[in-house]
Amino acid sequence: MSTKRLTFPGALAILALVVGVGTSPGPQNNTAQTKRPRFHAVNRMVKEDLSNSTSQSLNWSGYAATGSGFTKATASWVVPKATCSSGNQYASFWVGIDGYDSPTVEQIGTNSDCSGSTPSYLAWYEFCCIEPEIPIPSITVTPGDIIRAAVSYNGTEFILTIKDVTTGKAFRKTGNISGAQRLSAEWIAEAPSSVGGILPLTNFGTALFGKDSTGVAVTNYATLGGATKPIGKFSTYYQITMVDNSGNPKAVPSALSTDLTSFSDQWVASE
Repeated sequence: MSTKRLTFPGALAILALVVGVGTSPGPQNNTAQTKRPRFHAVNRMVKEDLSNSTSQSLNWSGYAATGSGFTKATASWVVPKATCSSGNQYASFWVGIDGYDSPTVEQIGTNSDCSGSTPSYLAWYEFCCIEPEIPIPSITVTPGDIIRAAVSYNGTEFILTIKDVTTGKAFRKTGNISGAQRLSAEWIAEAPSSVGGILPLTNFGTALFGKDSTGVAVTNYATLGGATKPIGKFSTYYQITMVDNSGNPKAVPSALSTDLTSFSDQWVASE
């Protein structure tokens, strides 16, 4: 078994410059973390196992395909219901390019959050790490809605699109980010970050990604070198489990479906 451990001080330094703090991740349940701005940080990888294409992360769960020069990633998912009890908790679901092992990420998605016992939902986009999460007020998100989203690069700029298939509302944003390397495409459930580090993760139950659950064709695909393929057709891709600082699972993705596109992501109760 070949295992490597990776850290990304450069990526953390970029985040630190944006939020004005040091690179220490801080405690994961610090109440100060609930203050905005909220960020969708690059992958905080713990370890990566090359022998079975798996990795562990402090803030990501799902799948990432790696390569050089991705130009598009598409996704679809069902907005998960937040089960709230007390405290502020957060969960994000998105598609993006970059960030698996590079210092930027261009992404768009939805949140299922908790403010005490009250759930809330929103759509957002982000060019990390130069700005915090930007809400999309024109799209009202409800649990059970089917979302279709994509991130693409046209040689000059990134194009972020999202549509609530259930309501028909759509949004498009273009932008650029210096230093974007386009080294990965991702389909992710995330515990977002704030000033103090990684925020507490919402109990989102099970998140469903891909055509098998959404009925949206040609999603959970990416384009690399002019070829468009589903997640499982790339020569290098990783199944990412989110863990806490002790290595205990917080969110676990299923294996890919038989067509190599779809998967579920399961929230795991902490001890």
